[in-house]
Amino acid sequence: MLEGKTVNLRVAEKDDIPLLNEWTNSLNVGGDYEFSHQVSRAEMEKNFEKSLSDPSPVDWKTFLIEKKDGTRIGYVMYFNTLHPAGKIQEIGYGMIPNERGKGYCTEAVRMMLDYLFLARDLACIQAIVDVRNVASQRVLEKAGFKKEGTIRKRFFIRGEWTDNSVYSILREEWKEPKILTKTGKN
Repeated sequence: MLEGKTVNLRVAEKDDIPLLNEWTNSLNVGGDYEFSHQVSRAEMEKNFEKSLSDPSPVDWKTFLIEKKDGTRIGYVMYFNTLHPAGKIQEIGYGMIPNERGKGYCTEAVRMMLDYLFLARDLACIQAIVDVRNVASQRVLEKAGFKKEGTIRKRFFIRGEWTDNSVYSILREEWKEPKILTKTGKN
């Protein structure tokens, strides 16, 4: 478990699949700017089991964002995008609607940056956000990300092609842990 000031990050386990499945299938958790995909619980369980046994070159992991009392309020994940010249580590995140705007997501993103820069030899971490999603852009900017530019009509979301902003943070911009207080087993 990664422990922060107001939230903890815990690697998603098989027991979390029902909740993650509910969040994945909910139009409210992803918000207006996320893909709308419907996944059966059996399909999600199959993919989870495959991720544990498949030595795939795609490196990804989902962490649950929990308040200090253990209430699960969102997720943050990392994944890599394979490229012939190197790997690009990317993050994504989501919060349940009634916990947005309270600083939890910003803290979780900062914790994920601390974790990734401490655990891996990365030069850069990126995130891609819909240009209309001002709240998500604020999360990234508060965590130290810089806007690199706009990619046009990249994702088909809720019936339309959307423009997205690419944000990144370089290791030298991060410099040292900002939130992460300790890591421990759970």
